[in-house]
Amino acid sequence: MAEEVPKYDAERQGSLTGVAEGLASEDDAAVLAKLGYKQELRRNFGIIEVFGIAFSIMGLLPSIASTLAYSLPAGPAGLVWGWFTASAFIFVVGLAMADLGSAMPTSGGLYWWTHYFASPKTRNALSFLVGYSNTLGLVGGLCSIDYGFALMFVSVIVISRDGEWEPSNGIVYVVFMCCVLVHGVLASTISKAMAKLQTVFVIANFILIAATIIALPIGRKHERNDAKYIFGHTDNLTTWSPGFAWFLTWLSPIWTIGGFDSCVHMSEEASNATKAVPYGILMSIGSCWFFGWIICIVLAACMTQDTSTLLESPFGQPMAQIYYDALGKHGALGMMSLLFIVQFLMGLSILVAVSRQSWAFSRDGALPFSSFFRRVSPRLLIPVRAVWGCVLVACVLGLLCLIAPAAASALFSLAVAANNVAWGTPILCRLVWGQKKFKPGPVYTGDKLSRPIGWLAIVFLVFGIVLAMFPAGGPSPTPQTMNYTVVVNCAVWGGSLAYYFIDARKWFTGPKITLSEDDLTDEQQAAIREEGLQIEGVPTTVESVEGGGEKGEHVGAKI
Repeated sequence: MAEEVPKYDAERQGSLTGVAEGLASEDDAAVLAKLGYKQELRRNFGIIEVFGIAFSIMGLLPSIASTLAYSLPAGPAGLVWGWFTASAFIFVVGLAMADLGSAMPTSGGLYWWTHYFASPKTRNALSFLVGYSNTLGLVGGLCSIDYGFALMFVSVIVISRDGEWEPSNGIVYVVFMCCVLVHGVLASTISKAMAKLQTVFVIANFILIAATIIALPIGRKHERNDAKYIFGHTDNLTTWSPGFAWFLTWLSPIWTIGGFDSCVHMSEEASNATKAVPYGILMSIGSCWFFGWIICIVLAACMTQDTSTLLESPFGQPMAQIYYDALGKHGALGMMSLLFIVQFLMGLSILVAVSRQSWAFSRDGALPFSSFFRRVSPRLLIPVRAVWGCVLVACVLGLLCLIAPAAASALFSLAVAANNVAWGTPILCRLVWGQKKFKPGPVYTGDKLSRPIGWLAIVFLVFGIVLAMFPAGGPSPTPQTMNYTVVVNCAVWGGSLAYYFIDARKWFTGPKITLSEDDLTDEQQAAIREEGLQIEGVPTTVESVEGGGEKGEHVGAKI
């Protein structure tokens, strides 16, 4: 009688068929096998490309330009120090996520980690919530990026007409929708070149940054502000207290540097993922922290001291007014054109990331029509259906553009609040329930620092969620200035939990996981068994009766 192949080995060998097909190296396929998944996507992304997709999604200068309305009311010092302080906290979040990304790199990482580390009673519901929050938060990021593109695009037309034309909400939406559709076409047709294009996107970002930090000081050489004004002058153009007005400046870096989780979603397309994912996270955050601070200093040095004129610019964009004041009409047209081109590239990159998250969530049966969206194109080796599903949802969410700018701005905050929940929940679950089950990867902050870093990250993310809910102008908003983030996000969170408890709890058992006893320490094995779970391939009893012993229940989809 032939010797039976253990189930773990069979599944591992099944995942390693990707090696023979040229999709991945043996090490990468083996890491993915331990997480329960077959290698289906080609690993085209190295460390630089993983960093590149996150950095291009962040689109440093276009993102700062899109969110200046949050920073300028606190004055130049608020702009400069708000960016530096918030970025430091975001780097802490990145360290906590890098620990997890190195240990367990998979495209659905955030909800996968949540399910693995949470308690038995909460794991399915929390995993479901995180998956939906992360998916819709990323779609919200796509909407906000492409909405920012639409505003920049029409601002160029306004500048060219000397401010004598004002675009309607309908025109802005049409530009937005066309942008999203073009992104869908490109993400579906140039998939093989997408990894290499990330290097091009990064170069485009740095060209724009260099052009701005060189051109603005030259254009304002006779009117530049001194260091005392840049680093020490504060304003308060809101009706909040000065201190809270400064905290609101944090929303700019929080939104701008919010794309680092894209490194996690590209895990199954990354070579040497256990290092590429964490390094991509930390490199992208660190680059934005440093270069973003330089940009903020340059803007503070070159902007007019009458900050209100920037916020009330007839061009509809404070950044357009800053360029216009320093470089004149033609210079502003050129720089804003570069700006919206880079913003366009940001949207393409985030669509790639959100489609991978959506595909991973569909792979585990959690999204409506999962069997349709989880299919991978055999020719392109990418989830094309997931790409177009995200495009459709983005076009629907973008209809908020037709209501009012305040409603459209909720898309920005949706990307902040929803993703903060998605980032913080797995970190919290690891700290509260799953520390004994955590097995570090090659990139790790260490036993002494990992927990304090995790708790500091949680505190900051909770604060960021609360901050995103406040009206930017003051405590007595009108319907036109109200922050509708609380409405949009409660619909996301409440709707996903209602869906789970009404229906999904009957069939959603979380991601499928396969673990080998050899990959766990004795302490980790004990922690898993304390929850009534069984390691794959290991019988529940110490001794099994040959030919008739009880078979233990395997981890499979039960964790």
